[in-house]
Amino acid sequence: MRYITFSFLLLYFALCTGKLEAQSVSADSISIVLTLRQAVDIAIRNNLQVNTADLQSQTFKVAFDQSWEYMLPTLQLQAGQSVNFGRSLNPTNYTYVTQQVGSGNYNLSTNIPIFQGLQLQNGVKQQRYNFEASRYDLKWQKDNITLNVLLAYLQVLSARDQLATVLTQLNSDTVQLHRNESLAKEGALLTLSDLATVQGQVAQDEINISTAIQTLETNKIALFTLMNVSYKRDVEYENSVNTSNINDYQTSPDSLYQSALQVVPSIESARLKVLSAQKAVAAAKGAYWPTLSFGANVNSYYNGAVTDPNTTNKTPWGTQFKDNRNESIGLQLNWNILNGFRARNNVRNQKINLKSAEVNANNTRLVLQQQVEQNFQNMVATYKQFKLFSEQADAYAEALRIVNIKFTEGVVTADIYVQAKVRSDAAAINLAAARYAYIFRTKVLDYYQGRLAIQ
Repeated sequence: MRYITFSFLLLYFALCTGKLEAQSVSADSISIVLTLRQAVDIAIRNNLQVNTADLQSQTFKVAFDQSWEYMLPTLQLQAGQSVNFGRSLNPTNYTYVTQQVGSGNYNLSTNIPIFQGLQLQNGVKQQRYNFEASRYDLKWQKDNITLNVLLAYLQVLSARDQLATVLTQLNSDTVQLHRNESLAKEGALLTLSDLATVQGQVAQDEINISTAIQTLETNKIALFTLMNVSYKRDVEYENSVNTSNINDYQTSPDSLYQSALQVVPSIESARLKVLSAQKAVAAAKGAYWPTLSFGANVNSYYNGAVTDPNTTNKTPWGTQFKDNRNESIGLQLNWNILNGFRARNNVRNQKINLKSAEVNANNTRLVLQQQVEQNFQNMVATYKQFKLFSEQADAYAEALRIVNIKFTEGVVTADIYVQAKVRSDAAAINLAAARYAYIFRTKVLDYYQGRLAIQ
């Protein structure tokens, strides 16, 4: 009976500890100013891939819990009650009676696994590795959406800066237009062609503004698409990215790769999946061994035809249940010597899965190395572009300043002014785009080093 009591305690423990966590998601509320941190948080909360990975991780958690719960004793209660009509057997004196007789059979049994070729223990380790790998898969999805939102947010800021640049350009050209219009009204015939040229440049500025607005709105919509929320046109965007102090990124691809091996979740996930596959092979090999288990049973029965031999009264249910009770304990050995080679073929399949996991882990490291090298080269290229555009913008801005003075004094024509203006404006727009492109490239390299900061 002590074994049965122990089984009850273990069953109670299993029921009390078996929990499945639930996560509630609140509705998104976007304030009038959207920060990069808020955009990332909203995207992570709403992203389909992230939510799918989270649900898969919860599934692996259930499988992990179940794997160690397989080692708990089983406890089974069976009870049957029936009514016989006509001729039936009295189990006490083995005589037949012809009457309505109620009868019942009751059984309480437990079984405790003792040895199963370490299949259960290896199964626990296998499922634990699977669960841990799923958590890294979830983190990998979150990192992906974080980088995507970062890029989209920087593209919004870049488009906003470019719009500000073309608005400034329009303002400058409008000043020149008003000046030439005043000169034309005063009868300066030599400025009529200049007036038409400047008017054409102002019209081109307005076209550039329309294009810049369209680009900005497109980038905003792309950001809201990543966040998976309805687009709001009146949202402002906080510029928490430092664009004033841009320096050369001091690192090397080799050091980046070594850091990325410790930081990027897909690497650890692939490693854990190899360990899981190894334990799956070990668990499959356990089927070659015999299994040993301990069992205990309590049985009793009741029959309505049983009577007291002294009084000929029917024996009560409680008396029969107590008198007819029997208990048993024992060990059971089971060895599948030949079962259609199921165990052997299962081991072969698990070894194939292990090889596949090892190939995937090696390929994951190779892909990461290639990505690190490519992103490093992208950073180098964008930094060179930024420096060249910066020098170009300074040179063209100075040239425009000089030409503007000469144009104002009537030394040069509007054609020369417009040419200088177009070059300076294009350089300013290119510089704005190159600045944010370089910032994003450095953020990617920061991620490989585990120091990506989202504010």
